[in-house]
Amino acid sequence: MICALLVFRSPDLPAPLPALSPWLDWLGAPRDEVVAELEAQRHRRFIKTHTPLDGIPLDPRATYIVVARHPLDMAVSLFHQSRNLNRRRMAELTGSPVGEPREAPPLSESLLSWVDREVEPAEEMDSLPGVLWHLSDAWRRRHDGNVLLVHYADLTADLAGEMRRIAARLGLDPPTGELVEAATFAQMRDRARDLAPDPAGILLDRGAFFRRGRSGAARELLTDEQVAHYQRRAATMAPADLLTWLNR
Repeated sequence: MICALLVFRSPDLPAPLPALSPWLDWLGAPRDEVVAELEAQRHRRFIKTHTPLDGIPLDPRATYIVVARHPLDMAVSLFHQSRNLNRRRMAELTGSPVGEPREAPPLSESLLSWVDREVEPAEEMDSLPGVLWHLSDAWRRRHDGNVLLVHYADLTADLAGEMRRIAARLGLDPPTGELVEAATFAQMRDRARDLAPDPAGILLDRGAFFRRGRSGAARELLTDEQVAHYQRRAATMAPADLLTWLNR
């Protein structure tokens, strides 16, 4: 959304956000169709991907903005987003069988299980090993001229300042107050119909996609010892300076 606002210079976008910025690695749309839509665009393109930098082509003509969040808060968000997915619709779009519905464990239990799950990063990129693999690689590239790391906590604490930083890196004009306001969580939630990344109806509730928008949810659920356990485990997967930046 920030890129859209900086490119178009108006909160009134010419099309729904998912159409302007397609999710490149989502299997719900045919590849040729997505590529054709991108090739037809005449504005400066901004493309969404969930693939880590070491899994996509790195082109010096492109700028790669990597958005990070405290992993525990990300896991809380992931839990709620998973419950908002229409699994039958996803199976229909991808040609996969519809799995049997399962009752999710309580959030606190799910969070602890997520911290301890042993899995190869490439097998589950939303796992703790997958997230820290992705961010460790981006952290190593943070001094590259076309890689920019952005922390979710900074976006919420100083949205205007972060938008100015992003605009400067992209060589675009700084944002006006109107553009900054349009990128706030409250405004995004009010416009969920056009802004939620749901071009094919996989969300049960588009408004629920913008659930809370604040940091610290995990600390409300876990004890100090459980948080310390997460920190010890994360320390085995990522460099200390990245974790200091990430776990604020």
